[in-house]
Amino acid sequence: MTEDDGGQLALVRGKVRKPRAASPQQPAPELPVARVLVDVPLAHLDRPFDYLVPERLHATCVPGARVRVRFAGQDLDGFVLERVAESDHRGRLAPLRRVVSAEPVLAPEIARLARRVADRYAGTLADVLRLAVPPRHARVEGAAQKPASDSTPKPADGEVPDASPADALRPGPWGSYQTGVAFLEALRRGDGPRAVWTAAPGEDWPAALAHAAAATLAGGRGVLVVVPDQRDVARLDAAFGELLGPDRHVVLTAELGPAERYRRFLAVRRGGVRCVVGTRSAAFAPVADLGLVACWDDGDDLHAEPRAPYPHVREVLLLRAHESGCAALLGGFACTAEGAHLLATGWARPLAPERAVVRERGPRVVVAGDNDTDLARDPAARAVRLPHRAFEQARAALGSGPVLVQVPRSGYLPALACQTCRGPARCAACAGPLQLGSAGAPPSCGWCGRPAVSWRCPNCGGGRLRAPVVGAGRTAEELGRAFPRVPVRTSGGPRVLSTVGAEPALVVATPGAEPVAEGGYAGALLLDSWLALARADLRAGEEALRRWLNAAALVRPARAGGSVVVVGEPASPTIQALLRWSPQAQAERELAEREAARFPPAVRLATLTGAPDAVRDLAGLVELPPGTEVLGPVPQAAEDEVVRLVLRVRWADGARLSAALKAAQAVRSARKAPGPVRVQVDPAVLG
Repeated sequence: MTEDDGGQLALVRGKVRKPRAASPQQPAPELPVARVLVDVPLAHLDRPFDYLVPERLHATCVPGARVRVRFAGQDLDGFVLERVAESDHRGRLAPLRRVVSAEPVLAPEIARLARRVADRYAGTLADVLRLAVPPRHARVEGAAQKPASDSTPKPADGEVPDASPADALRPGPWGSYQTGVAFLEALRRGDGPRAVWTAAPGEDWPAALAHAAAATLAGGRGVLVVVPDQRDVARLDAAFGELLGPDRHVVLTAELGPAERYRRFLAVRRGGVRCVVGTRSAAFAPVADLGLVACWDDGDDLHAEPRAPYPHVREVLLLRAHESGCAALLGGFACTAEGAHLLATGWARPLAPERAVVRERGPRVVVAGDNDTDLARDPAARAVRLPHRAFEQARAALGSGPVLVQVPRSGYLPALACQTCRGPARCAACAGPLQLGSAGAPPSCGWCGRPAVSWRCPNCGGGRLRAPVVGAGRTAEELGRAFPRVPVRTSGGPRVLSTVGAEPALVVATPGAEPVAEGGYAGALLLDSWLALARADLRAGEEALRRWLNAAALVRPARAGGSVVVVGEPASPTIQALLRWSPQAQAERELAEREAARFPPAVRLATLTGAPDAVRDLAGLVELPPGTEVLGPVPQAAEDEVVRLVLRVRWADGARLSAALKAAQAVRSARKAPGPVRVQVDPAVLG
């Protein structure tokens, strides 16, 4: 930090104290200047500051180490980014206070990645590093530097590790995919193939990822796999342990606790482990010589970071692959529009099963209409709007095993839908979702605020609107009455089941909480499909198909009697994609629609959310790229006086938009402008 920075001290601390005069200190004999990223989240201070390295700290002040510096009238933490011979500042440099730890926890490649992520999402480097590097645990750090119990011993110099047993070097599940074997061979050679993987119905995806990891390790490079939640981690942990053998990988999740998480992080940073499995925060794991990054089910909203600057795991891993040249794999039973965009641009290649494999492994999928004439005659079945066909299919399936009943989780916004075809109602001007207006007022757009007068559905021509309502709270109770001699188990909310047995039972689960059944489910019921499709969200159709495919993938193949009944409108394109089991084709269709309507990933988009005056102030400071579309602001919560403004630019102008937003935030930060504004670039949820 330089003496010219004194004018900014009040921005971090209300009362500025004049620093005490520091006694002269002998500088380090070599590279006496440390460039430090101080832990200050203010946008106008998002840059490294130069400090003098005293001779006494020369040996311990290494790049990546935690240090303590004088900043803003107080001692603050920071990371040493590099040591240099000279500073660009001509004045006297303040000396480092002390080295908190000589452990170089911030790897150079992670520092560069964090800078790229901060720039991509118009955030600060300090905020990203809080996500990337776990808090220090002194006792763990002081322990003997040995690999963790579940880590891989570091090979000797020049030695290529024998990554796995012989079984691990076979193609395994990848033999069922058109280019699966070639993909594994490329990983084994140390190449950097990039693929979007559409998993076959019923695929043992943890085993497939374990084989991909084994091939990468056999090529002498590291592996990083990120999954949505702890249940997925547990399945991967078991599969990796079984295929790779003991002590070949490490698990990194926030649920481990501070000490254990830091112990495992250090094992990775010190090079004692080269294969990492984890949830969202593991995307920044400092795996040495990274050869493969993989993200399973990249459409799951758990991959979106809820803390600033709100990065998405998929984008972080793709940035890592681009920077390091390593292989990248996006996988899932469904395919996102982002995955389709990667395929359309040629950045990645498809990894899809042959249609014969899909037909052999997939369950039988049928549609049951949800109109009144189709409802089951049984009064209890009518209470949960269970069509007669679904009722009969469930009763037949219960004769041979458990039946999964997927119900939409509560809490959807009151977006409007077409009364005739039940497709989401969107604004004719900007394609935003139509929402209920105040009493007597016509519906209006949730993005641009325009009233929807004389609205007509572009799909069926209908002019009547309906408001979906949530009514799934008593589904399990009513199903118990419809099937009185069958046990009913629930999974969702605070009580999520991991597995269920093979005995007949009704398993009622919310999306993402479906337990794995021993031997697979005999059948599945997907209720209230129209409610999932009517969500006030750009990704409503994509998310509905993802949830349905994930549930259907747990069902036995049709040749073993497995069947899936989806309750909804047969003409719905999303339901038709489920019937055909064609997630990639549906993703291509979704991408084409977004390109026509100018939505991500075809364009880049940012939202500004906050108090009206604050949003207006920030928007006025942004130097927008030419051709930027400004939508809104529109109220988000009348009682809180919160509005949202949407900025939309061409995909090629995305970096310019992020830079402009960051510069505008820096101006407001320097001015101490009142009212925070939440800035999100390409948010995962856009309703």
